[in-house]
Amino acid sequence: MTRDVDLGVVALLTGDQWKGAEPQELVRLVRTVEDLGFDSLWANDSLFGPRLEALTFLTAAATVTERITLGTAALLPALRRPVQTAQALASLDLVSHGRLIVGVGAGFPGASEREYALSQVPWRRRFDRLDDTVALWRQLWAGEGPGEFHSATISLAGLPDSIAPATPGGPPVWLAGDTPKARTRAGTRYDGWLPYPPTPKQYEAGLDEVLAAAQGTGRAKGAVIPGLFVTVLITDAPDCGREALERFTKATYGYPLRIIEQIQTFATGSAEQVATALAGYIDAGARHLVCRIAALTLGDYHDQLNQLRQVREAIA
Repeated sequence: MTRDVDLGVVALLTGDQWKGAEPQELVRLVRTVEDLGFDSLWANDSLFGPRLEALTFLTAAATVTERITLGTAALLPALRRPVQTAQALASLDLVSHGRLIVGVGAGFPGASEREYALSQVPWRRRFDRLDDTVALWRQLWAGEGPGEFHSATISLAGLPDSIAPATPGGPPVWLAGDTPKARTRAGTRYDGWLPYPPTPKQYEAGLDEVLAAAQGTGRAKGAVIPGLFVTVLITDAPDCGREALERFTKATYGYPLRIIEQIQTFATGSAEQVATALAGYIDAGARHLVCRIAALTLGDYHDQLNQLRQVREAIA
């Protein structure tokens, strides 16, 4: 894209959306995303509801694509054993020839506590645990550290050698979080920032904090990629799709739209309106837009993909 902006889409992975679908539909979905010219394909992560598991899906996607970046938006490391996850991510980066971005988060308050309990991981100190887990991954990926790792939340000895990822030092890890502390951590410890603030003004202010934190620790310019997670719905409905978004947010979070739109980014309406909304975030500094399509069926998803392609061309 001429404005040096990448635009990707989040795949449709929940069981209800895939009910009755043939395995070939998975291949068709992935190939369509690449063939339409999108820059990246992302998988979300949860224990709730039957769904295609994120890393399994991305591994399958790696085998039928050649160009697009593959990412998690966002992986919840607390749901998995950290050493095994380091091996799985290194393997996925290797299989995809270095096309992996690992977006990580600590969960959604009010929803993820149950996921932590099912994973036998305490909710308390979840942010420290997230940072420590990523530090452990990087030590394993580098293949140069000692055979032990000790931090505030993780203490392991006898660490095995990890398979070497295609990307030297391991795939880039982006932080999905937008509190003041998260912005500081993104700037000082992570390779990218993936928030979803409801206005471009809030995004710009947050990005300033991220970049200031990065500069304050001596990191090189461009060390942190400014991403944006945005829910997109292209529609000519008079209400700009609010009724459809209401169904989507309740199905996804169990909360009404009026609550979710206070904390998350939405771009809805006609293709022109969506393009204008996304352009506002690009002007605020976003450089990789991760678009979650507000569709609940595969048919609607494919229709939205084709329309989103026109939006991509409009903001190029």
